Amino acid sequence: MQKITSRRNPVCAHLKKLGESRRYRYESGEMLCDGLKLLEDAVNSGARIASVVTSEHLPFPLPIDTRVYSADRGLINSLSPLKNAQGTVFSCGMPEAGGIDGLRAPALLLDGMQDPGNVGAIIRTADAFGIPNLLLFGECADPYNPKAVRASMGAVFRQRLVFAEPWDLRTLICSGFRLVGAVARGADKSVAESCLGDAIVAIGNEGRGLSEAIAGLCDETVGIPVSPECESLNAAVAAAIIMWETVKQRITKQE
Repeated sequence: MQKITSRRNPVCAHLKKLGESRRYRYESGEMLCDGLKLLEDAVNSGARIASVVTSEHLPFPLPIDTRVYSADRGLINSLSPLKNAQGTVFSCGMPEAGGIDGLRAPALLLDGMQDPGNVGAIIRTADAFGIPNLLLFGECADPYNPKAVRASMGAVFRQRLVFAEPWDLRTLICSGFRLVGAVARGADKSVAESCLGDAIVAIGNEGRGLSEAIAGLCDETVGIPVSPECESLNAAVAAAIIMWETVKQRITKQE
């Protein structure tokens, strides 16, 4: 195992840029991940592991063509944009995004959500609840940002993601999908009253809510009842409640 001692090493420069630049991630087709748990999830998912820099013992085998380097914690901390970086960072191929062909309801649409931590948490929840498709629309945070990847707890390697354009949504609506918008105030129905099992439910930006483009396409709006003193819920929490209600309705229907 080769030891890296300089931050100017080309491997370090590549990993550092993967963590900092969305454009560079998509140009290279790789993302930066942090921690042994994520590394194990990536291996088990069949992701292409490009390079690993670690200060730890690796307790599981890696693909034979993986480049593995050792380094001290200080150098590893400098490569990761995350607070409390763990003792291993690695680069791997980004999962291939899906298209709208074969898309099944229920699905969730993230409309311009800005916080990568929220995006990652929603990916994790969708994976846990068996929501088959997650659509990302507008200026949404990159799901392959290191913060989103960590928040997903490995679900980013399993969850089907679709980067949706306006014409994709029109195609889906013309194909019979219902688009339901989640709003903080003035909803047509509560989430418990709406049939979500055959719908794409849109969750808006953390600050401004749904964009005009999405709001204008919605068949109806739904809300989560909260106390009058509460202005709104965190976007990832709201998404989790909506996904749970969707699963509950599916279970009730099956029974």
